[in-house]
Amino acid sequence: MNKTITVLGSTGSVGTQTLEVAEHLGLRVAALAAGKNVSLVEEQIRKFRPDVVAMSDKSAAEDLKIRVADLPVHVTSGQEAVCDVAAYHKSDVVLNSVTGLAGLLPTLSAIEAGKNIAIANKEPLVAAGNIVMSAASSKGVSVYPVDSEHSAIFQCIRAASHKEVSKIILTASGGPFFGKDKEYLSSVTKEEALCHPTWNMGKKITVDCATLMNKGLEIIEAMHLFGVSADNIEVVIHRESVIHSLVEFCDNGVLAQLGVPSMKLPIQYALTYPDRVVSDERKLSLTDYGSLSFYKPDYDTFMCLAACREAARRGGVAPAVVNGVNEVAVALFLEDLISFAEIGECVFESLNGIPAVDNPSLEDVLDADREARIKTAEKYKG
Repeated sequence: MNKTITVLGSTGSVGTQTLEVAEHLGLRVAALAAGKNVSLVEEQIRKFRPDVVAMSDKSAAEDLKIRVADLPVHVTSGQEAVCDVAAYHKSDVVLNSVTGLAGLLPTLSAIEAGKNIAIANKEPLVAAGNIVMSAASSKGVSVYPVDSEHSAIFQCIRAASHKEVSKIILTASGGPFFGKDKEYLSSVTKEEALCHPTWNMGKKITVDCATLMNKGLEIIEAMHLFGVSADNIEVVIHRESVIHSLVEFCDNGVLAQLGVPSMKLPIQYALTYPDRVVSDERKLSLTDYGSLSFYKPDYDTFMCLAACREAARRGGVAPAVVNGVNEVAVALFLEDLISFAEIGECVFESLNGIPAVDNPSLEDVLDADREARIKTAEKYKG
């Protein structure tokens, strides 16, 4: 295919798989952005020969410059450099898989530069969905979902007009603690939380899947991507992760997108849209599974999911607050400073006292996020 791409978060799970897909499709990789993993970025540079690379960490960038001094690649560092890479003029599509709200400003930079976005980083849409989608609309930029669930919805909606959509049904694996109660969650270890039954992902998103925070964030993300209210989005636990999501239409017909549990198909579809091309992913065999199961989520036990649904209904800066608190709480849990159960408690309690802000500006969102993070960190670190 004659496309040139930029990959933000190139050393993460989605980023590395994106580069595998790019190699399979024969796409040119013009630019990369990453964090601190110098060795892996060097490998990526030598294989894909990008023009420019941004490292968020300055010392990592200095190390990388020495390692690739024999190659014609420009290495930069810092948040501003990542935003510059996102806007790199030679790219057609920017795939954003940066973890957390750190992906917001690069997303806006890419949109401002007129780049189509393949977005695997859900936090920008969660915290500032109206701002991101409005900017994309004004620039005539397309936003292609890379999350397997939102890609599935995107594919299903192609079969009808938007006005015919009645409900979105998000499937969730349920994570490693499906069926457990609050008492059980209070003694969960870090190792248990990082052991996902279906998907192989980074630490933060793996913990989010265990708390069902990830599914809560996906509710908010879906609202902005597909223009539906929180009340028209249902969450269903589907342990096998074969049905990636479904769409119910006004005639009560339901379409689903199925596939093996792999990120490569949604990544490839975002990069090749509107075309479908041959994939190197394995084929789905329903007879290998035999049966598929479905359950209602437990909103009482998994408080993060309940908090996100409430934040989605409130709007304003509420989604930014619960997202920011969760990022801090997950980090505290991974540092053994709080228990697994306290993640949900932190996120749910953050709904108290959130100011009502209609049509928040980018500054409003960033201020709310910053304040929420500071309060949560101070509570547990002093």
